[in-house]
Amino acid sequence: MTVAADGRDRAQRWSALLALLGDRGRLSVAEAAMTLAVSEATIRRDFAALADRQLATRTHGGVVATGVAYDLPARYRGRVDADRPQLDRKRRIAAAAAALLEPGTVVGFNGGTTTTATARRLAARTDLQQRDATGPAITVVTNALNIATEMVLRPHVRTVTLGGIARPQSYELVGPLAALVLDELWLDVLVLGVDGFDVVGGATCHHGVEAGIDAHMVRRARRVLVVAGSEKLGMRAFARICPAAGVHTLITDTDAPADVIAGITAAGVEVQQA
Repeated sequence: MTVAADGRDRAQRWSALLALLGDRGRLSVAEAAMTLAVSEATIRRDFAALADRQLATRTHGGVVATGVAYDLPARYRGRVDADRPQLDRKRRIAAAAAALLEPGTVVGFNGGTTTTATARRLAARTDLQQRDATGPAITVVTNALNIATEMVLRPHVRTVTLGGIARPQSYELVGPLAALVLDELWLDVLVLGVDGFDVVGGATCHHGVEAGIDAHMVRRARRVLVVAGSEKLGMRAFARICPAAGVHTLITDTDAPADVIAGITAAGVEVQQA
């Protein structure tokens, strides 16, 4: 099958390649091309891109795994990849959010597909990778195991993860141990993923235990940046994380209704649409 006939986009191929690497530990160009039904030239470009991002190590004729997993569980990938417009919106939001984070700052991330995308865009910024400094260009504090696993291999990122009980549904660490660690830290910026955000209900999520740690992260942050698609605006989930007044900036997509944006802006939240 030719590259033109291949129905997978690059992100889907990378996820598939990383999954294969996680299972096999080593992957050749020919093996990957046959498995994904694409050309060997396409696979070579993909391998080079993964190596550039330190997600794999190039070998003669293939790549080897770094020994860790780099993506959300399959149920999360499927939910996002099945809706290409939603995936594109998440990428735009992530790019806009990552561009706001300054070198030298301490940035917190909770779990979720949009916060994960933002962390990846942040780690991929060339100005951070090329920064001439003795210490890390940026510090990432997260209770999301998948985010920590990706960030820890970036030499320009100092990664701090919280203790606690891991939730397999979201890869997030929750509970009193996470709170104890947070009590010893300050965050310059918190990038907060939510399941709902409106003026009255504030920032909300579906699970009470996650809301507890998210709320604690909000209290330890000087600035809170919510990343949320337009489908989450004007919605309320089960558990409240913080009131709307606790959010400084909302980054969403251009599909958000004008009246909803106007209400959020009137509540004192800065809104950026990507």
